[in-house]
Amino acid sequence: MSSSRIDALTQWAAQHHGLAPAHIQLAPAGGDASFRRYFRLTLPDGSTRIVMDAPPAQEDSAPFVAIGKRWHAAGLAVPCIYASDLDEGFLLLEDLGDTPLQDTFTDPDSTRQRHLEAMALIAQLQNRADPAALPAYDEALLGRELDLFPEWCLERWLGLTAPESWPALRQALIHSALAQPVVSVHRDFDAMNLMCQDQQLTMIDFQDAVAGPLSYDLISLLRGRYCRFSASQFAELVSLFYQQARQEGRLLRTTSEADFLVQCHAMAAQRSLKVLGIFCRLTLRDAKQGYLARLPHFLDHLEDSLAALPDHRAFAEWASSVLRPAIMQRLAEQSA
Repeated sequence: MSSSRIDALTQWAAQHHGLAPAHIQLAPAGGDASFRRYFRLTLPDGSTRIVMDAPPAQEDSAPFVAIGKRWHAAGLAVPCIYASDLDEGFLLLEDLGDTPLQDTFTDPDSTRQRHLEAMALIAQLQNRADPAALPAYDEALLGRELDLFPEWCLERWLGLTAPESWPALRQALIHSALAQPVVSVHRDFDAMNLMCQDQQLTMIDFQDAVAGPLSYDLISLLRGRYCRFSASQFAELVSLFYQQARQEGRLLRTTSEADFLVQCHAMAAQRSLKVLGIFCRLTLRDAKQGYLARLPHFLDHLEDSLAALPDHRAFAEWASSVLRPAIMQRLAEQSA
């Protein structure tokens, strides 16, 4: 980030508070996979805010502001947006501290309890946020996400072609997602996007929210980058979510628990394939560091999900006999 942009950001934040730039302090407060950067603003009275720098040429912050205001009005746990300048790409946000959810995964019991709390937040999102104003997570978008896998992971990074079993799996995963009830979907409900402060979980990075499948955010949480649940643990957490969704009317009684579990595994396979593609694209196109090292974890997630989808054994066998060795060999070559 250039010094001139930091100066502009400081001046804008100070002006909003009626202060001279010299009277405030800005300190780096992290970044993410995008081009956004965050700074902690300290005011003379010691109170703090978060200033987001999202260069308009790379990041459109309008959806974040619009969704954030709607969800805040609906009583959902999202940061308050104090001010925004979309032309410059500057936002002034509530400071939610420095503790993302994954930092609270200290032992199996606390990990399970924290996931249950996050699942309760998903239920609130689905119950309170109207999906009508969000873009549709439709067949075209699901397909584009899945196509990141053969393009970026297979062809561009590994030099492989997709197996003959790929088209059938691709279509089946899309159909499974579209068969689910449509709700408001955060779309990256990963532990890193849930901040913990005073025992309260708050959602961040919701700018890509869509109207989509009931299970998607649940899968983002349970098949995220920090935990790998056993088949029985996964099924138990899905069952708890299923029971609550049935009681609250988000899921029809015509959907059995067994069918919903299969839908969850299909959704998990879709997301794992998308993530494998995205992480390779972040590395190859955007020169982001550290993402390739996470590929084996999501490959584990993919294989766990495929094991529960017997109609796609051919792809599962290819994933274990061809894809996994290729990924591990490529990683070993790059670390040598």
